Amino acid sequence: MRHYKGLAWNGELFDEKQLPLGDLELSSEAEQSPHNSTSRRKYFTVAVLSTIGLALFYLCAQTTHLRACGVAARVKLEGLIFNPSSAEHADAHAVCPQTKAIVPEKNSAFLDALEAEYGTEVFRLKAYESLGGAVRVPTVAYDDLAPPGQDERWEIFDVLHEYLEQRFPLLHQGLRKTHVNKYALVYHWQGSNDTLKPALLTAHQDVVPVEPLTINQWEHPPFSGYYDGEYIWGRGSCDDKPGLIGTMTAVEELLRIGFKPARSIVLAYGIDEERGGISGATAIRDYLLKTYGEYAFSILIDEGGGYQVTDDVIMSSPGVAEKGKFDVRFEISAPGGHSSVPPEHTSIGMLAAVVKQLEENPHVAHLNRSGIYYSLLQCQAEHDPGLPSRLRGLITRSRTSDRALQALEEELARTDRRFGALAGTTQAADVVRGGVKTNALPERAEVIVNHRIDIHSSVDALKKRITRVVKPVAECFGLDLDAFGEKTVAQVEKSAGQLRISDAFGTALEPAPITPMGDSGPFQLLSGTIIGVLGASNRTGYDKKTFIAPGMSTGNTDTKHYWKLTKHIFRYGHINSADSYNGAHTVNEALRAEGFIEAIRFFTWVILNVDESPLLE
Repeated sequence: MRHYKGLAWNGELFDEKQLPLGDLELSSEAEQSPHNSTSRRKYFTVAVLSTIGLALFYLCAQTTHLRACGVAARVKLEGLIFNPSSAEHADAHAVCPQTKAIVPEKNSAFLDALEAEYGTEVFRLKAYESLGGAVRVPTVAYDDLAPPGQDERWEIFDVLHEYLEQRFPLLHQGLRKTHVNKYALVYHWQGSNDTLKPALLTAHQDVVPVEPLTINQWEHPPFSGYYDGEYIWGRGSCDDKPGLIGTMTAVEELLRIGFKPARSIVLAYGIDEERGGISGATAIRDYLLKTYGEYAFSILIDEGGGYQVTDDVIMSSPGVAEKGKFDVRFEISAPGGHSSVPPEHTSIGMLAAVVKQLEENPHVAHLNRSGIYYSLLQCQAEHDPGLPSRLRGLITRSRTSDRALQALEEELARTDRRFGALAGTTQAADVVRGGVKTNALPERAEVIVNHRIDIHSSVDALKKRITRVVKPVAECFGLDLDAFGEKTVAQVEKSAGQLRISDAFGTALEPAPITPMGDSGPFQLLSGTIIGVLGASNRTGYDKKTFIAPGMSTGNTDTKHYWKLTKHIFRYGHINSADSYNGAHTVNEALRAEGFIEAIRFFTWVILNVDESPLLE
């Protein structure tokens, strides 16, 4: 709602001359109290002054040359508005605590100057081209890449690095750059106060391949970086070149206007996040640990969550947790022979039974009252008036009622396809191999099943469950079983073969440590920054309440390698979900250009806020 049109009262708008003071539920004693009359006059005075202040702010905001004057003022003035409904929702703060907008004060002049600059057409077109140019460099991370220096397909990263040097000359002059494992990049921006822990902003340079058979389905070529007046098109336009170019643009512009940080800022850009970060993020981790030490950073912000704009509110969900990952290989070995004299079950047939057994025994998703997903639901119930009333009621009652909690699980399972992924461990049979010829019995068949482990579970618990579920299949077919090194001999006269269950690639990953929330300084700082930058946005439809709801990544980012760098890891790229044309990793990946400007604004606010905030170490 637009506060400058009038004051908000229970979701309705009133002119300051028509405050519904008579509608307050006052007792007869309160109505007769002299203090009540004084309070009404005080409230009325505050309301009038607030409205006048906002009117002046919006008058400034409409003038290009004066727009910068209102950046910090808007957030501060809105905080002064008399909001009678706040007392009615005191419980909301207890269930889903919110912080106030955090606006740079010491660095306000730098912020105002850049907010004005970011609103100009010249800057915007330059920023769009910066992202488009990066998209035009196809830095594809193939799964079968040899280490850097041993595979010529890495050389495309040299082209991107040359582009970055040309596009961001001040950054490359003012920051210390280090190449890590040849193509990963780390930039150090020295601050004036070495007693402050540096802040770490990360992203990745690589993108996933484009399926050749889908190229003709793209509205614009997949590596064109084309700006059509609304969207910037191409692979990487959503994942994750906005993070790469957005952070670099913010630093470049801050350098241009003479900003010098007190707190050191470190930028780190991986090269193969899309295949697990095995060459990039691991090398960056080792370099940063060696250079700065364990838990040396005050905060880390990487790609991840974003925000959603609805008719009533804006919900922002920084990722504070990440599920684990476990790729499991099920391999059946059986005697070969000619297909004209087959056994009752071939290795492929028995493997099919294994897959069937797994899929007939899926992991059951459950809401955990201490879980991140449950916290997100509670925040929606308290702060999103657009949430269906039935769902809101179930969420609220589930706090104390197990019956309501079960009903909530059933409702979410029925209405939200993401429920299983957000509330439990998932499994997906993704790769299958077996057989070499149509007249030869397959001596070996295998399937690789990907698991994303619930944040309340573990690799060990998953191993035990898999063994328990699949063991009856081995017994049914008379197979010896080797489950993660624990062997069981088939209780039959002659074994039909062996079922071996193992870690497919030796990359089992536990769920990530949960980032401290609540009163934690870094969480408060990020939350306040998000509320501030969205509250100060001039973008259409952003003039409404923003609330923070903790999020969780169902996939994995490079942060899985960064756990020892800081306890305060946030996966948040500040992209409006509606600004993605068709999502990432698919045909017609494209980002609405206005959304990219918002990301640049966010990174600018982050750098200025971490520089002066006492909320960080």
